[in-house]
Amino acid sequence: MTAPRFDELIHAPTRLSIVSLLGATEWAEFRYVRDSVGLSDSALSKQLTTLEEAGYVQIRKAFVGKRAQTTVRLTSAGRAAFAGHVAALQEIVARAGVDTRLSP
Repeated sequence: MTAPRFDELIHAPTRLSIVSLLGATEWAEFRYVRDSVGLSDSALSKQLTTLEEAGYVQIRKAFVGKRAQTTVRLTSAGRAAFAGHVAALQEIVARAGVDTRLSP
């Protein structure tokens, strides 16, 4: 079980969207993340740099033929931080008595 730990860095809506998307993948192409989250290249680069500096993501740049390809993934520290953040959010919601289960 993951210990709840609210993470201000992850909680920002854009970064939360990025981290939750990466949590479901091993590696994701920059373009896929950009399009999924709905950001410009520069805005995504800025958010990924912030997450990279915190040790939450790893960015890999390579060439496929003559095209540059950037891929990104959550590090183990990023996965742990995300799991702790989700646990903290679930704890907050549970205290409020809100039923988060999907109804049939």
